[in-house]
Amino acid sequence: MDPLTAEDPTHIGPYRLVARLGVGGMGLVYLGRDDVGRTVAVKVVQSEYAAQPEFRRRFAREVAAARRVGGSWTADVLDADTDTRVAVPWVATQYIAGPDLTTVVARDFGPLPEHSVRVLANRLARALGVVHEAGLIHRDLKPSNVLVTVDGPRVIDFGIARAMDSLAGDSLHTRTGMLIGSPGFMSPEQVRGLELTSASDVFCLGAVLVYAATGRLLFGATDTGLNAHLFRVAEEEPDLTGVPESLLGLVRACLEKDPAARPTPERIVALTEGGDGGVWLPGEVLAQLGRHAAQLLDYVPAPRAEPPAAEPAAHPVAHPVTETAPDGAVPWPGPRRAPSPARPPAPAYTPTAPAPEVPAPAPRRPKGLAVIVLAQLAALFGTMTQDPLDFDFDLERGAPELYAFAVPFGALLLLGGHLADRLGGRRMLGVGLTGLVAAWVLGGSDGAALIVGRVLQGGFAALVTAAALTLVATAFPEPGARVRAFGVYATAGIGGAAVGPTAVEMEQKAFMGLVVILAVIALVGIRVLPKDRPHRTGTRLDLPGVLLGTLGTAALLYGSVKAWPEWGSPLTLGLLVGGAVLLVAFLGWQSAAADPLLPPYVLKDRNRLGGLLAVFLSGAGILSLIPFLGFILMAEFGYSPARGGMVAMAPVIAAIAVGATQVSPRLLRRGVAPRLLIVAGLVTTALGAALTMVGIQSGVAYGTLLPAMMLMGLGIGLAFAPLFATVVAAGLGRHTGAAAAAVATAQTLGTSLGTALVIDDGVRPWWALVFLFLLLAGLVAGLMVTAKSGDGQALDAQ
Repeated sequence: MDPLTAEDPTHIGPYRLVARLGVGGMGLVYLGRDDVGRTVAVKVVQSEYAAQPEFRRRFAREVAAARRVGGSWTADVLDADTDTRVAVPWVATQYIAGPDLTTVVARDFGPLPEHSVRVLANRLARALGVVHEAGLIHRDLKPSNVLVTVDGPRVIDFGIARAMDSLAGDSLHTRTGMLIGSPGFMSPEQVRGLELTSASDVFCLGAVLVYAATGRLLFGATDTGLNAHLFRVAEEEPDLTGVPESLLGLVRACLEKDPAARPTPERIVALTEGGDGGVWLPGEVLAQLGRHAAQLLDYVPAPRAEPPAAEPAAHPVAHPVTETAPDGAVPWPGPRRAPSPARPPAPAYTPTAPAPEVPAPAPRRPKGLAVIVLAQLAALFGTMTQDPLDFDFDLERGAPELYAFAVPFGALLLLGGHLADRLGGRRMLGVGLTGLVAAWVLGGSDGAALIVGRVLQGGFAALVTAAALTLVATAFPEPGARVRAFGVYATAGIGGAAVGPTAVEMEQKAFMGLVVILAVIALVGIRVLPKDRPHRTGTRLDLPGVLLGTLGTAALLYGSVKAWPEWGSPLTLGLLVGGAVLLVAFLGWQSAAADPLLPPYVLKDRNRLGGLLAVFLSGAGILSLIPFLGFILMAEFGYSPARGGMVAMAPVIAAIAVGATQVSPRLLRRGVAPRLLIVAGLVTTALGAALTMVGIQSGVAYGTLLPAMMLMGLGIGLAFAPLFATVVAAGLGRHTGAAAAAVATAQTLGTSLGTALVIDDGVRPWWALVFLFLLLAGLVAGLMVTAKSGDGQALDAQ
């Protein structure tokens, strides 16, 4: 790192710059920190290139490509401003404190042991899988683009990545006479100028593995001229001497000349699974990583210096939009390369024009969040319409219009999340809202048309819910805004559940009209949300997974509805047990599916699994109680539906909003662990709920109940914002919708089963179950959710 010069800006957007990481031909890379000390890498485009519209468009495309990739085994894009109105476009990424693979192998430690190479193969294949699912090809995977960290390698530099659907005619050159790729790490199709596919990256992966295991460049790239090397890549067989015997078959398969004969990244992951437990690096490498991390924590910005001569970056910055360096890696930490005389870079800013402070990007996020909330409320209120058009509700025989909505709603959530990943969240939100409005119109009929309308409402509401939660996660990539957006979403969802049941006690057709109005407004405003791009087109739909997941969830939901009057009936037990068996089979099938609805790695993550279990248990607890509180207040105090459901519950909703959007994000920003917030919030909710129900049964006045009710609401807000963000964490990439659907499904199943217990007259006192479920949820979260949720990005305290 070099100190800042007099010409460097002090801030870029919300980031305070503390040092220079490197200077390239087209940009400068700075070490930056936000207002609470999180370290990031900030790349700023050189002023001469910032003035070129074509370069700006290219920069914006590549930032968008990096965002699509996400942060799974790659460097996550945290913030950016590529707007044409900004003087200097910039992008901020996760800073990864680690050397590149070239430095580790060539300079410091030599070839890696067999175990380390196996883990390297597994993690790089995972990274390529994410890149390919985003519709991209890396096209320059090489050791200098692989950073070595304590918890695994990270792939960087998507600066020459191109979308798979735009490769024709541009697979080898970006400009006339410029090769794409690096000597020693190019595929035969790159050398021959053929159209590239994702298999090209697999060949490069094989070359990287040979280098990591032997320290040699494939085909002797540095021993002969370029033309001779390219001929060997295209025509000769590689020398695999020194590659461990257990990896020899895999590496040879990756280096097949025929792209169709190479394994897919998913196959490579499967073949190398099980070798990534424990420590993956030799002790001396880990010791150097620890020393560097300590130096970074203790780093104090030095006084500004005169600008140094142009030279490549002294540290392989974890940034997805950097210029390709075909000559290999730059040292870390160690001697700096000599400046390149061929193309001296222009200064970042001219001395006569002080560098402006670039503002943080401010897209139409509030409007987009409002659209998501309206859409979710439209879907949520559908679950509350139990008795449209005076259709009698009778628990003893079941209410067909109720489970006609609830069963397809819960059953189709997983498919809805998969479709949001596959086709895009905004597109699926539009489809769901359009279908929801049409189904509401159909549901305005009587008899059989009513039931058909309710089934369609449930199915389209599932699409809306899965897409809405996916959009909350993808439209707010910055950690602070992300958690607050989850807080707004939780407030709307739980607050809507609080007022919905009593609202439907009013004139039914008017309420149905309100729902249609909400859906139409959201549908009109959908254009403010980020535009979609197909992500996984061309892959087959996992039909067995769809059937197993849908039928299993449907059986559990229908069984919980039938359990209300008779828990011990053969039909109820058969549905519950059969549904559980089908869901277990579904999870087993997902491990073998080529394009699963719920990828196994989502549930293998301890944080996400703990978060899902906590959501399920808290759904069985507080979310089964909240909808009935309005009715209870109406019965105990003689309130009207409007007063009982909306006015009396308003303090609870306000407390939820304060906890979810103000207290929880602020505490996270101050360094409080998400686990502590979740546990404290669930325990507080349990205490508030118990005090509320004891007060109601004791016949106290409404004013006396208020403190307990608001305590309950505050606990809900504290817990649910970090709980949602724990499961739908950053770094899920093209599987964000799957995680969002898993959250919604767990919440729906928990709420349905909890409601069946709560309204069962045989359970006394029934509210004690709410208390028990919430304490169990807190226990699970405390044991399973670690200090950082998910991959540690969404809830990082900035």
